[in-house]
Amino acid sequence: MQFKRWTVEIFLNEDDNDDVTTATAVLHTPGGRRHESVGRARRNPADRPVPDIGDELAAGRALSDLGAKLIGDGAQDVAQIAGAAYDTY
Repeated sequence: MQFKRWTVEIFLNEDDNDDVTTATAVLHTPGGRRHESVGRARRNPADRPVPDIGDELAAGRALSDLGAKLIGDGAQDVAQIAGAAYDTY
């Protein structure tokens, strides 16, 4: 059995007023592919600043988008392989 490890880095940035948090999730696969997704969280002006909440929401949104992109890539790869298999008949 082959064991692989993929590591995702998440970079968090808050604006000067703690109103908007932006998270960037970056994945580099061992095969040389790079995937990047961005998620944002905006604080309601009536709420007090709680940076951890913005971090969690923005990071979760970035990871969710990254997951959707990876699923899309996998589906495209399957379609290409399936198309190539039909081309050989």
